[in-house]
Amino acid sequence: MECQQTTEPRRTHELVCMEVWGGNEAVEKAVSVPGVDAWICSRPHDGAAGGGDIHYVSMCAAGTIVRFAVADVAGHGQSVSELAVRLRDLMRRNINTLNQARFARALNELFGREDIHGRFATAILATYHTPTDHLILCNAGHPAPLWYRASERSWRLLTPDTPGRAERVANLPLGIIDPTDYEQFAVRLGAGDLVVMYTDSLIEASGANGTMLGEAGLLKLASGLAADSPELLAQSLVAAAGAGQDDDTTVLVLHHNASNPPRQGVWEKMRMTAKVLGIG
Repeated sequence: MECQQTTEPRRTHELVCMEVWGGNEAVEKAVSVPGVDAWICSRPHDGAAGGGDIHYVSMCAAGTIVRFAVADVAGHGQSVSELAVRLRDLMRRNINTLNQARFARALNELFGREDIHGRFATAILATYHTPTDHLILCNAGHPAPLWYRASERSWRLLTPDTPGRAERVANLPLGIIDPTDYEQFAVRLGAGDLVVMYTDSLIEASGANGTMLGEAGLLKLASGLAADSPELLAQSLVAAAGAGQDDDTTVLVLHHNASNPPRQGVWEKMRMTAKVLGIG
């Protein structure tokens, strides 16, 4: 499956509370969660049904906590599919937790297990907190996301030293997550902002001079693309970078629409509580 450039509308998948959506299969889909419209384009190498790129989206806590995860694992087939199931389990266990620290520690432990040891693995976790519009990130050796600030009409790399990062989010401790070297940091998104998460096939693609693009080269490419059509951005980036010829390719585009989660009635609150407790 290829990420085709098209102007035709795609069916949007709207997540419900306690849902974890994704996997390591080929997919091109729009996803809707409170505050964010997202588009995922994932293409396993050589037309395989499943590749080494894993992507997930989860939502709960009455729609106030939305989490995105992208992981890149060396290999294909059944072994990666089994790892995708483990990552899905981690997403579900932490679905109502704003703090990603426990998730990051479990991920670090998972990557260090004997049955995974020796397979290069990176991941990035991003949690969107709808009440404050903050995006909380934890990068485990993964390429830095791209951030388009609509108010400035400019692109930048999203790293722990990004200017304007948040000092506090709902009393959430930020900084290095022991015993790993992963750092948890946050930025506040403005209406219309874009965040692009991707796997390394984009930055390892060769530019016009034959050298790898790298993060700086990809940032330059993104700066030349139209930011007012986020639904086409994933395909445009893949095409501009010439990625996917020798590796799996995954791009996840987040568009911050700044909407609030729907108000819940008594029945909805009871149903959500039952799901959290595992009794409904």
